[in-house]
Amino acid sequence: MRLRSAPSLVVAALVLGIGAGSLGCDSFEIGARHATLTYTDDARAGYEEAMTAFRDRNWEDARALLAEVRRLFPYTRYARLAELRLADVDFEQEKFSDAISGYREFAQNHKNDPDVEYSRYRLTKALFADIDDTILLPPAEERDQATTAEAYKELRSFLREFSKSRYRSDVAYMLDVVTGRMARHELYVARYYLKNDNFDAAVARIDFALKTYPGSSLTPEALVLKGETLMKQKRLADARAVFERVVKEFTGPFLPTARRFLDEIKDLEARQRPSAPAAKQ
Repeated sequence: MRLRSAPSLVVAALVLGIGAGSLGCDSFEIGARHATLTYTDDARAGYEEAMTAFRDRNWEDARALLAEVRRLFPYTRYARLAELRLADVDFEQEKFSDAISGYREFAQNHKNDPDVEYSRYRLTKALFADIDDTILLPPAEERDQATTAEAYKELRSFLREFSKSRYRSDVAYMLDVVTGRMARHELYVARYYLKNDNFDAAVARIDFALKTYPGSSLTPEALVLKGETLMKQKRLADARAVFERVVKEFTGPFLPTARRFLDEIKDLEARQRPSAPAAKQ
């Protein structure tokens, strides 16, 4: 299909209007409606041709055709759809930064469009995919967390604004992964402080993780690390309270560790307790 240019459609509308002038105003309005229908039909045909290339994963042809629809038919619904599909093309080609920009721009420019929910969902997907996990990079907790933090913000925002979305389960899964990654980074920093005997900073970082990322799967690990740090500060009562919380509220691999630390605290307190005076003969 060869797309008809928007200017040619305007000319067609004018010709119809001039030709209809001798027939009266009603005939002009009929000609104008015909031109509008032709404009919309051409936009639809162009979009469908682009989507054929899209479904065939012929990304470069799809990109070129979608860009033409957006340029030639800016006042149609198909121009907005083409804008969204262009972001999808970037996503499918793993150009995640470009896809993020495209989805965000669509959501900002078309706030009342019914596809805003889709664009926001795909924005979270692109951000999630942009968190690189290749073996050539340092562990996730050691890297800059800017993209992860942005994904965390967008995922939470999506669930808050689209609480009944059909994408909710997928977004909730991504949020769980991202939350764990953010919490893991905080524990990585806390362990760095602990290794350097900066106990107050370690506790502060753990408390920040527990407060900022409640419900993370790393919560029992964070609590055990906090209790261990408190023991190094000789704050045995505080450490006991933390380990008792782990025993009471959680299961899993950190439960035996918490119990072992509680036994150790019991022994330490027993040794610190003054001995009873010997009985007189």
